[in-house]
Amino acid sequence: MTPRPVVVGTGPRHVLALHGWFGSATGWGPFAELLDGDRYSVAFVDYRGYGARRGETGSFTLAEIATDALAAADGLGWSDFAVMGHSMGGTAMQRVLADAPDRVRGLLGISPVPSTGVPFDDRGWQLFSSAAEDPASRYAIVDLTTGNRLSPTWIDRVVRFSLAQSDVSAFAAYLDAWARTDFADEVNGNPVPVQVVVGEHDPALGASVVEQTFLQQFPNAALEVLPNAGHYAMFETPVALLTCAERFFDGL
Repeated sequence: MTPRPVVVGTGPRHVLALHGWFGSATGWGPFAELLDGDRYSVAFVDYRGYGARRGETGSFTLAEIATDALAAADGLGWSDFAVMGHSMGGTAMQRVLADAPDRVRGLLGISPVPSTGVPFDDRGWQLFSSAAEDPASRYAIVDLTTGNRLSPTWIDRVVRFSLAQSDVSAFAAYLDAWARTDFADEVNGNPVPVQVVVGEHDPALGASVVEQTFLQQFPNAALEVLPNAGHYAMFETPVALLTCAERFFDGL
């Protein structure tokens, strides 16, 4: 039996939360603790190979994430919902939209990977593809995507969390899923409300990437850039992220 998602709150506004490559259902930091449970019900799901689903087999694809996320919504009795996705979860949320457009009320992307995938040069691919086996590569990626400006203590904790919360084989396979899967033609022009939030210190998935992808693809997309944040706004600037999220969800 598929483990039940971690649900925060009992409010009438339903949100599916899809984590990033280094995360899990319990990897949303202070942001998750700040959510107003009277206004929202937020279901934080684990992908196969992550968190409560470590050791579980699968194809480790975006399609599988979307299928499992929709099954989680069904299990909660949700007919419609918003989807929130961080990083890898940002492309997975678009896969959910493509598969169930009548059920998705809105998308909130936090430093999201676009549906076009992510191009890498040889050096970048070597770094990211080595991260499954090499903790030092994971450290370098977190440091890079937060602007080489944050506490080594915190970066090390992110790395140790990711090592403890994911199977190596799944972690490796999901890189291909988010970096080399292009399904943009399935979501281009969708009128769903989309809010994208990025950190000013994220060199990988910052404003310029969003302007070339999300803002071109979705006619009702908006972008907000958070000062003093990189790729992990839920840890770096949780109150600012919460403010953006509340404004978006309450407007749906």
